[in-house]
Amino acid sequence: MQTRTLGQGLLVSAQGLGCMGMSAWYGATDEAESIATIHRALELGIVFLDTADIYGHDMGENERLVGRAIAGRRDEVVLATKFGNVRNEDGSREINGKPDYIRRAIDRSLERLGVEHVDLYYQHRVDRTVPIEETVGALKELVEAGKVKHIGLSEASPDTIRRAHAVHPVTALQSEYSLWTRDPETNGVLDTVRELGIGFVAYSPLGRGFLTGRFRSSGDFEDGDFRRNHPRFTGENFERNLDLVERVQEVAAAKGCTPGQLALAWVLSRGEDVVPIPGTKRRSYLEENAAADDVELTEDELADLDAIFPPDVAAGDRYADMSAIDR
Repeated sequence: MQTRTLGQGLLVSAQGLGCMGMSAWYGATDEAESIATIHRALELGIVFLDTADIYGHDMGENERLVGRAIAGRRDEVVLATKFGNVRNEDGSREINGKPDYIRRAIDRSLERLGVEHVDLYYQHRVDRTVPIEETVGALKELVEAGKVKHIGLSEASPDTIRRAHAVHPVTALQSEYSLWTRDPETNGVLDTVRELGIGFVAYSPLGRGFLTGRFRSSGDFEDGDFRRNHPRFTGENFERNLDLVERVQEVAAAKGCTPGQLALAWVLSRGEDVVPIPGTKRRSYLEENAAADDVELTEDELADLDAIFPPDVAAGDRYADMSAIDR
């Protein structure tokens, strides 16, 4: 696996591993297989692991799983987690960027992960009730205390990114980015992070699995899979988006790779400052994704994909509720 550098010095594998689905929201889970998948990722050189305190049916569930997987192997891993997307005891959700909360959140995450520091600590969603300068000021304190090596933001707007970066260097900006979600190219986010020297981490680079071509109807999703009710996976939107996937399959067949590998190769082609973190909970899919590192797209193939997937071509919103996205 090749490597890439985020920001001013965080060296990561060119692909990361999104661990969210190992604990919740994508159907049945299997801890033994998930831990085996993380171990196989490390064998393949995929050392950039992405989790968050909210991932799981209970707060911290995924962090605890990742902690068990990397026990005794901390030096092999570039570890990223997130704070600020809070699930309350009554099941309600809120976004919290208050400094006191951040100080408590990092200590809880470090304990669950079984580590003394995290390499990258993201604000999961921007709290519009708290000035970003206060939130980043607290993160700066965590860097000075040695609990965090680098800080990041997720789904932040260009203005928020600039204000945050003025307080303390932001190493990475994480947002959804794929063939069917090209918003960062049109909303100023990519231009902003490149101007400031911030790396870009692309989550859902496979379009939440849809671009792999494995799903032909909404009935293909397991019970408990949130995609059953996702705007892009229901009704007419599903059928319109399926037409796009069939085009990807045609290009992939001509290339001699899988549709998922083609989709990942496209994200990798966006620049050395872009690092996709496809999520999976199975070794077989991990190995398929890792092989995308060897797929090089020609100018003609890139032009074909641009023609198939212009910005905003996907039918349906990225989330049923877009109100938590800082725009």
